[in-house]
Amino acid sequence: MFSRILTVAGQEIRIGIRNRWILLAAMILAVFSLALALLGSAPAGTLGVDRLTITVASLASLSVYLVPLIALLLAFDAICGEIERGTLLMTLSCPISRVEFLIGKAVGHTLVLSFALVVGYGLTAGLLVAAGFGSLSGLADFARLIATSILLGVCFLATGYVLSSLTRQSRTAAAASVAVWLMLVVLYDLALLGALVANPSGVFASDVFPYAILLNPADAFRLFNLAALGASDLVGGMAGVADTLPFDPLLALGSLAAFAGLAMAGSALLIKRIAP
Repeated sequence: MFSRILTVAGQEIRIGIRNRWILLAAMILAVFSLALALLGSAPAGTLGVDRLTITVASLASLSVYLVPLIALLLAFDAICGEIERGTLLMTLSCPISRVEFLIGKAVGHTLVLSFALVVGYGLTAGLLVAAGFGSLSGLADFARLIATSILLGVCFLATGYVLSSLTRQSRTAAAASVAVWLMLVVLYDLALLGALVANPSGVFASDVFPYAILLNPADAFRLFNLAALGASDLVGGMAGVADTLPFDPLLALGSLAAFAGLAMAGSALLIKRIAP
């Protein structure tokens, strides 16, 4: 079983290399993280905080937008693209189950995303340390950011597999992926903010809003990382919310894992029903 999964994963990695996906994703993450590291010099000097910590706080908010988008772009045609090219039927005619095929895709895409994150964000961390702007605690913050960014990416990879399994055309899956990205990353927060402004001291603010954050993997990711940094003095928004939650921010990490598991289980059920 493991050899079949690794074969599919290896194929996805080779596709990522051939299509320059790995290089492009790493470059995008490196450029944005370096820009934030340079822009973060002012607050680091006035607050007396490690430049690495300032950069991680900024990247925790940026990753909410970039990582899900990169993950969805990797995954949106994982199933329907194989159907369009006629390769899914050929693949499934080999001694490999559909779930093994899906897991192999997930492993390959996760490794591609992980490499891009380690190289992109690691380059920034290395340059800051080399320039004398980092510390061991700052490096630990960077490592936590990379690990949780990978988990966030898995959530959206699995979401992409669900969308890819529900459609038979890559164009439709791409449009659905953009819609999901907008809904979870942009519109969801706007809806929560609107409801909170409309009723700032009511039942929604005290009993609904904290748990609504957990339902969205993007918000759960940002909440956990900013709470772990103690970043209420560095950035606003979610960092301040973390101080008033009725639960431990570690629950946000469990929410990410649960979302990824449920989405992968859903895509596994859907792929079993596909007639290639």
